[in-house]
Amino acid sequence: MNTDVRRRVVVTGMGAVTPLGNTVDEFWSAAIAGRSGIARLTLVDPDGYPCQVGGEVRGFDATQYLDRKVARRMARFSQFAVAASSQAIAQAGLDVERVDRTRFGIVLGNGGGGFPETDEAARTMIGRGGMRVDPFYMAKMLPNMAAANTTIHFGLLGYTNTVTTACAAGTQAIGDAVEVIRRGAADLMLAGGTEAGICELGLAGFSSMRALTTSWNEEPERASRPFDRRRDGFAPAEGAGMLLLESLGHALARGATPIAEVLGYGVSADAAYLVAPSDAGEGAARAMLTALADSGVAPEEVDYVSAHATATDIGDVAETRALKAVLGEHAYEVPVSALKSQIGHLLGGSGGVETVAAIQTIVTGEIAPTVNLDEPGDECDLDYVPLTSRRAEVRTVMKNSFGFGGQNAVLVLRRYEPPR
Repeated sequence: MNTDVRRRVVVTGMGAVTPLGNTVDEFWSAAIAGRSGIARLTLVDPDGYPCQVGGEVRGFDATQYLDRKVARRMARFSQFAVAASSQAIAQAGLDVERVDRTRFGIVLGNGGGGFPETDEAARTMIGRGGMRVDPFYMAKMLPNMAAANTTIHFGLLGYTNTVTTACAAGTQAIGDAVEVIRRGAADLMLAGGTEAGICELGLAGFSSMRALTTSWNEEPERASRPFDRRRDGFAPAEGAGMLLLESLGHALARGATPIAEVLGYGVSADAAYLVAPSDAGEGAARAMLTALADSGVAPEEVDYVSAHATATDIGDVAETRALKAVLGEHAYEVPVSALKSQIGHLLGGSGGVETVAAIQTIVTGEIAPTVNLDEPGDECDLDYVPLTSRRAEVRTVMKNSFGFGGQNAVLVLRRYEPPR
């Protein structure tokens, strides 16, 4: 085992299941083209609800990755996780049978578990009686079952955990997995986020708290509007993004090609409100500062910020304030963009998919745009890469994710550089 004080952790594979496509290449091509994955909801009948649009995963076939019988016993969010993990392992060129699986684990972020399955179980219980509920319901709906199903599918025997810090979960899961490798408890980790919560229960809950967009039902592709003056809430969405992380020594020993490196990780709490950020973004700023300190990166070295940016009035302003507090004058120079403008809010899955996009930005030198940003709102005065993608030299990225309850997670990612 590598006994260095601090092991370098690299990304060697990625996978994505999203409203813009069900592979990394499909997703990224659509993102750079500025396409929207938001449309009228079909997984649930939205009639009678003020929000009728969202980012659904379309054309997904779980049997491409799973035996049909096994897939039927999994909730949708678990299927997404296994699919995205399969893609990441394939890209990394990893033969799972040829590595020490006791040192191969997973940390997976998830906000709510099997929401649609809970919806279905409740209808069955009320309509047909409790004894007619799916016998696999409990094994489907628990938030940890996406990680559990992934370990079973690949035979992973190492460290496993599920992070449930709401909308920060996917990003925090990646950071936690990095720490597991750094401390020498694993050589390889799958990490990211998954969510599949589009159902009547989810739609009702978020609608009643007035968190969702309501003004663009006739023009769904325009509904998700981070930083725009006419933003009015987030568009619900689903999907998964997964990374294969390895210690650099392990990756090089097996001949793998690192894609990027995770340099820093920060977490903080607002200790303020249940469903709103602290007023000036103080908690978010602390997480950013912690991640930068952990990475050894100076604020002026950040080349791009992948924003959390949910298109809520207070959230977008708080993140902008936090960026100014952390980056100073550099905040006005660095490009900041919001992928949720194209895919909606994947809740616990957001950090996983957005980190995949952040790494693609490093690899390709292209920044996906903040679409629908026609007129910036009050205090939203940074460079949000409006409307169209941009070519740029991007070496270092800061990825932000902030969740209900004031839970914040930030990553610092960098282009891979071989050891000297």
